[in-house]
Amino acid sequence: MDAELRIATAPFRDPRYAPRRLEVEQRADGVMTLSNPTPITGAFSTMTEPLAHWAQAAPGRAWLAERSGEGWRELSYLAAHEQVQALAGGLRGLGVVGERPLLILARNGLDHALIKYAAMSQGMPAAPVSPQYGLPGANLARLAHAVEVLNPAAVFTEDAELFGEALAADFLAGLPVVALKNARPGDAVFADLLKAAPAAASARPDDHAKYLLTSGSTGRPKAVICRHRNIATNAAQVASCYDDPDPPVIVNAAPWSHSLGANAILHMAAHRGGTVHIDAGQPVAGRFAETVRNLKEVSPTYHNMVPAGWMLFAGELERDEDLARTFFAKVRVLQYGGANLSQEFCDRIQAVAVATVGEKISFASGYGATETGPTAANVHWTNERMGLMGLPLPGTSVKLSPEDGKLEFRVKGPQVTSGYLGLPEVSAAAFDEEGFYRLGDAARFVDPADPSQGLVYDGRLSENFKLASGTFVGVGDLRIQAVGAVGDAVSDAVVCGEGRDQVGLLFYPKPGHTPDEIAGAVRVGLTRLNANAKSSGGRVARALVLDSAPDANAGEITDKGYIAQALARSLRAAAVERLFAEPAPEDVIVLS
Repeated sequence: MDAELRIATAPFRDPRYAPRRLEVEQRADGVMTLSNPTPITGAFSTMTEPLAHWAQAAPGRAWLAERSGEGWRELSYLAAHEQVQALAGGLRGLGVVGERPLLILARNGLDHALIKYAAMSQGMPAAPVSPQYGLPGANLARLAHAVEVLNPAAVFTEDAELFGEALAADFLAGLPVVALKNARPGDAVFADLLKAAPAAASARPDDHAKYLLTSGSTGRPKAVICRHRNIATNAAQVASCYDDPDPPVIVNAAPWSHSLGANAILHMAAHRGGTVHIDAGQPVAGRFAETVRNLKEVSPTYHNMVPAGWMLFAGELERDEDLARTFFAKVRVLQYGGANLSQEFCDRIQAVAVATVGEKISFASGYGATETGPTAANVHWTNERMGLMGLPLPGTSVKLSPEDGKLEFRVKGPQVTSGYLGLPEVSAAAFDEEGFYRLGDAARFVDPADPSQGLVYDGRLSENFKLASGTFVGVGDLRIQAVGAVGDAVSDAVVCGEGRDQVGLLFYPKPGHTPDEIAGAVRVGLTRLNANAKSSGGRVARALVLDSAPDANAGEITDKGYIAQALARSLRAAAVERLFAEPAPEDVIVLS
């Protein structure tokens, strides 16, 4: 009890947020609009302007750092600015600069960032695709579709040998290739481009800066048009939520083929003159050790991970006092995104923070999509409650529109895309009659009587389903609650039961636990969860522990660490049938 009281009464470390501001309009038809009147300050007009600015203001400060043996290879703002200009000249020398994009087949890295910003500086869009699309053993049909959508002018790869099978495919035939290493005959060599005469930035604010592919969870991926102004303004909007003059120090693994890593992390750091240490770890069991290693060496001031990462990290912090001391030394804001994080894991992390430094650390979350910059709303006040979407960013308006008993979340602002590459009709259909982008998610207020307390994620309208009885099942909330209830014995879950009489869960096992230990943890955790369920849609009747981890090559787990629920149910169709079989097989856990 003393420990619980100490945690409850511990002060928060100052997250350095600017004052929270909100304007609310209630319409007669039940529609509500929320907006943030805070001025947007310090906006750049293009993606490359921050590099030029900090090359003068803080030339020796590191923008990026990546592992090099036991140490770090650092890239200063001045060196980055100079090398981006040289690479821009090299790309012009190849004759590939134009409206067609540079396709990037590479993992996060210093040189990946340099050539991406070089292309963007010339008005040539960058199109980074998931490295999973082209790594050995990948299903190249996904890369073929990406190439069909993007129509690139050239390809950059970190390793022409590693991605050799993809580069040799017919759909990339004839395209110029720039290789960082293991160049093939005829490939341009990255190091040679660095020797070119520099080319000054010529991109304009409304030029296309990037094409980022949507996840494809609801259909074939589309290429989102990200203009320079969209991304540059979104960085300024987020920065305007803070009253913090210090540049952030970040350790991050989010892939740059997605907007979280590429825009909300990489470009946000550039906007504020901060430093990103590139983390090659992944938020999955067996690949998380690299993240722990990095965070034992670098004390971040801001740390963002997907929920799967925080779930793994909670246990690491509890076990390793040295890690906890380094991690909590300077960090002011912890953030998760992409899915909800169980309150249990937040509470465990706060307990370690209080035991280590005597303070709690504010836990933030953001909300948005590739199409919204990515950030449309975030938590920008001291907070330790999980599940929040936050409130609109400065300069952003949110419309909450009644839809099937829920409030559909729609957004309008300078960070929102103009649409999808080559799909004018699909682009037009993504916006409502007032120009609000429709994300397909629902929201609700923490306190309807006090909207300033923020919004709570209320499920994806297309992901949720109904049982045969008509009972609604909120997939996102149930998944997080179930994994949190079971604890460290499992890494994630798939929610099943559409059109059936009851809900069932498939669990992915976490290495290091015996089958009996996992089954026992599942039974105990779900029994506790069911005791608090308010409807049959939140009650789990059956569970099955899978015999393997998610298959990344098949897309079952994305490179951001999320489980693609619909795809997982399809790939695990035999397990789903076994889960609901009558009589129940011996390995199916039946809950009374």
